[in-house]
Amino acid sequence: MADPTPLSNARPAAGAATPTPAAPSVRVMVVDDSAVIRGLLSRALEADPDIRVVASVGNGQMAVNTIARQPIDVVVLDIEMPVMDGLTALPQLIKASPATKVIMASTLTKRNADISLRALKAGASDYLAKPGSGRDLTSADAFKQDLLAKVKALGGAAHRAAAGRPGSIAAARPAAAPRAGARPVGLAPAPRPIVLRPMPTALRPRVIAIGSSTGGPQALFEVVEHLAGLNQPILITQHMPATFTTILAEHLSRQCKVTAAEAVDGEPLAGGRVYVAPGEWHMTVQRGTGASPVIRLLQTPPENFCRPAVDPMLRSLVALFGRDILTVILTGMGQDGLKGCTQVVQAGGAVVAQDETSSVVWGMPGAVSTAGLASAVLPIGDIGPFIRKAALRSAA
Repeated sequence: MADPTPLSNARPAAGAATPTPAAPSVRVMVVDDSAVIRGLLSRALEADPDIRVVASVGNGQMAVNTIARQPIDVVVLDIEMPVMDGLTALPQLIKASPATKVIMASTLTKRNADISLRALKAGASDYLAKPGSGRDLTSADAFKQDLLAKVKALGGAAHRAAAGRPGSIAAARPAAAPRAGARPVGLAPAPRPIVLRPMPTALRPRVIAIGSSTGGPQALFEVVEHLAGLNQPILITQHMPATFTTILAEHLSRQCKVTAAEAVDGEPLAGGRVYVAPGEWHMTVQRGTGASPVIRLLQTPPENFCRPAVDPMLRSLVALFGRDILTVILTGMGQDGLKGCTQVVQAGGAVVAQDETSSVVWGMPGAVSTAGLASAVLPIGDIGPFIRKAALRSAA
């Protein structure tokens, strides 16, 4: 795909509208030791007019050499390759080009899921579970749609990082003015101003619900490490495929010193435990036969193109806990959680959102923030302590 034609220096005719600058293409490098996979990925990406594959290489060392020579917004990086594997190449790519976003791509195995989560901790922005064969890949429309959506979202984030665009305000005021400064050429318009809701004075959360997507695993590790020893059950819906959610729960347990596991259908909701929605299942709660609510896993249709999705989790919690819910929306694409957070605040509960500066993609938290649903919009380092303080106040 050719570069966009530069705007002419000639002045427009009197009364003519000023041309709108074209958004810059997302420049992508595909790194995979299979020439077949590289070709299939490249063709899928270049079917979108907003994406250009500027490099296609067969191992991590070639990727490191390439990124030193030309600007690249997004790298789709395989894990297992000769000469230099993806995990080894990752820190070198980030060091060479800090604004570049890296998507780890691997076949869906427990080992590769574990490596992908280690890569996310090391600075990768997202992951993709590749279908198991070239034949699968050519017919996997869902995979291609996921690939395009992630590349475009992260490409926009890379452009903003390279341009030094300021992030959103961080929360401690009842209202925020629009961000100052003209938006860089080719980037999305600045979002609406953030107007914070008053924090419910009677908030005594009996349950904590967290929703996240792109960039979520990194954010979750930073948040959940502050939640060990709390009395409330903690429910997490992270947009992830099966196997990945299993490994995520294991990593949360080890790193954050909490009791975390994938939720099991029918298990009672217990205080102090962390429940992770399993891939391909919506996690909800219902009244049980005993004193405690129970987990119900549903394979009802995807919501907001996701399963698991945040909205079904929040709907079910509102029905049982009313105003006694503290909801946290972390980094992620799209608007999943917006409808559920609307119900949370209507019931008298509270919503906290991650701020734009610390988000990999400010889609989900941006949606609830600009809709006026959040009582605080905080950098990721402040969210865990905020939750802990609110939870301990409830126990006092």
